[in-house]
Amino acid sequence: MTFKKLVWALKRHPFLYRTRFKLLSRYSTEAKIEEKCYNTLNKKKDLPELFHQTNLLIFPDGRPDSDWDTVCAITSWMIRNIKGGSGLSISSAEALVKMMNGEGGVCSDKVQVFNNFCVVNDLKVREWGSTRIPFNKNFGGHSFNEVYCKELNKWVFIDVSYGLYFSLENQLLSVLELSSNIKAGNTVELMFVDDSLHIKERIINRIYYHEDTTPFLICNYSNRLYDWFLKRLTPILPVFVIHFLIFLIGRSYYYLFLTQEYD
Repeated sequence: MTFKKLVWALKRHPFLYRTRFKLLSRYSTEAKIEEKCYNTLNKKKDLPELFHQTNLLIFPDGRPDSDWDTVCAITSWMIRNIKGGSGLSISSAEALVKMMNGEGGVCSDKVQVFNNFCVVNDLKVREWGSTRIPFNKNFGGHSFNEVYCKELNKWVFIDVSYGLYFSLENQLLSVLELSSNIKAGNTVELMFVDDSLHIKERIINRIYYHEDTTPFLICNYSNRLYDWFLKRLTPILPVFVIHFLIFLIGRSYYYLFLTQEYD
């Protein structure tokens, strides 16, 4: 087993996975979750210049007037230009370069890049993850986004890894609407930002349609702060140690679960 595979196995060890959730999880209400937004801590001027430059490749003539059309355009560009691969755990600009060069990027890397493109385009955005309750060591989780679309007056779910979203009765769904409808047994419609895209049924069933799948909101992530630590400490410290140091100084991201989901 190579060193990288060993590190990956350690990070995915059930004990460490559960410990991370114990340390970072908080329990909240839907009203409190509605107040949260990635843009609160992450301002356009604080993002690496590479995101502004790359955004000109996505929108050489400016972004569409529609927020949802802008979301779909960013997602389509990422699908075409980022193939994905192994996890990166490096600063955001370095991650974007590697992803565009075909050198990696898992779902969590992609949603963080998407977060920053949304900020550049004045879109309010959130980052979500999912796990299984009760805990299932065979499910490693998934990451996705939610964007506030002014013309729809609501938050809308988007999975930038697969270019998919969901609707019910012709209404685009938020993350919590999607979760509650699936748990209620309602049939939601799977849709894609591009008609050429598709996803295997077993993958969609595993990620979204399983009754124990539970979403959580990732809060308090400062791109500027994590970039600072990762740039300076990655050459000398394992990434999980860097994250723990940020946790110790009280600046770590954390996970918000709906109270009733965990009861």
